[in-house]
Amino acid sequence: MAVNLALFLITIDFTAFSPAIPTVERDLNIDITTSQWIINGYGLMFGVLIVAGGRMADIYGRRRLFFIGSGVFLIFSLVGGLSINTVMLLVSRVAIGAGAALMWPSILGMAYTLMPTDRAGQVGGLIMAVCGIANAIGPIMGGALSDTFGWRWIFFINIPLSLLSVFLCWKFVPKDTLVKQDVGLDYPGLIILMVSVFSLLFGMYVAAELGLYHLLTLYFFIVFMLSTCIFLFLQVRKGERALIPSDIIVNKKFSTAGVITLLTSVVFFATILYMPQFFSRVHGYSAIESGLALLPLMVPFGFISILTGKVYVKIGPKFLICLGVLLMAVGMFSLSRLSVESHYVDVALGMVLLGFGMGMFNPAITTFVVSIVDHERVSLASAILFMFRVAGGALGLGLNAAVVAFAPDIITGISWAYSLNTFLVLTGLFVAVFFIGRESLCVQGE
Repeated sequence: MAVNLALFLITIDFTAFSPAIPTVERDLNIDITTSQWIINGYGLMFGVLIVAGGRMADIYGRRRLFFIGSGVFLIFSLVGGLSINTVMLLVSRVAIGAGAALMWPSILGMAYTLMPTDRAGQVGGLIMAVCGIANAIGPIMGGALSDTFGWRWIFFINIPLSLLSVFLCWKFVPKDTLVKQDVGLDYPGLIILMVSVFSLLFGMYVAAELGLYHLLTLYFFIVFMLSTCIFLFLQVRKGERALIPSDIIVNKKFSTAGVITLLTSVVFFATILYMPQFFSRVHGYSAIESGLALLPLMVPFGFISILTGKVYVKIGPKFLICLGVLLMAVGMFSLSRLSVESHYVDVALGMVLLGFGMGMFNPAITTFVVSIVDHERVSLASAILFMFRVAGGALGLGLNAAVVAFAPDIITGISWAYSLNTFLVLTGLFVAVFFIGRESLCVQGE
């Protein structure tokens, strides 16, 4: 119960803002290239810091780190609700993402280690089912709060939920039995990784605002390339002390899972950001109506996640991963046909296919990863996978925002962005088909 509530809290906070963003744009007088940072800022900080959170959870204890992350999450939820300008709002979202990054690997580590290894598939399915339910409720709750009390209450609702999850964890989750480790946290690697990712995203943001060949755009891209090279060099030099240890980097199965996740994660980000824009601008939906309109995406996601967890051990990861990615590609292609003439029924099928695809892919890839690493690497490995998922989604959303900014109108821009996403997902399908070997069908617990 304690673990599930914490998972629910983090996930619902991610999706709740999607239908409220048009309202925030009107209240603060900002455009979509700025408002996308409400989602992207949270996701980016979550993705960059989650690896550090995984390492810290393994070193200092998952339960302890969960309490620290919850404190950050709670404090900046209050600050976000009291925001008086755009800067204060976006800084709060970034800080909340940092708190979630400390909480998430601790939650996953506690969930998988509290259960026998032969039930890993069921744990993965349960985790994704909770996330799916939260994803379904999040937009509805966010829309309802935005329409009734105002979007600030999307922040304020985090406070009682955070307090309750902390109490339940303190009461029912036992303290960790720590294994002494000589390997500390790679702070230089973490800082350089943050510089690299932020430089790329801000470079794309500046390109959308000032032009691709503007001098400031080029500066950001140069910093991105230099910091990426430095990061890779340091990771090789540090070996076991690296932010991403060498034994995980050289694991071909893990690397393949990471690449596929990186290429496919943008579809969820882009759908929850741009579909409410479409519903609001074209059909005049209110925030709660936009949230309800996302149900064809969210409900299949949660339902199929439960089934995937139950059949994982019997079917194996390759079939579930490949079929899930294929459905995401078809769903994204369907949504790429979007136009001002499109009716709700025209886009609902695409969202259903995306939901089914994500419901197969996410629990299968997560369980696959935690099943191929050593027990003491569970938190770190799951954190790295979620770094690929969230950072990949944030980077993809940055590309989408640049495409939308250069389009003649927002609906055409969304269509172009979804076409780009279809290509990325098809590339992920190619990797899944040809680089996940048949030996991967043998998973832990068989």
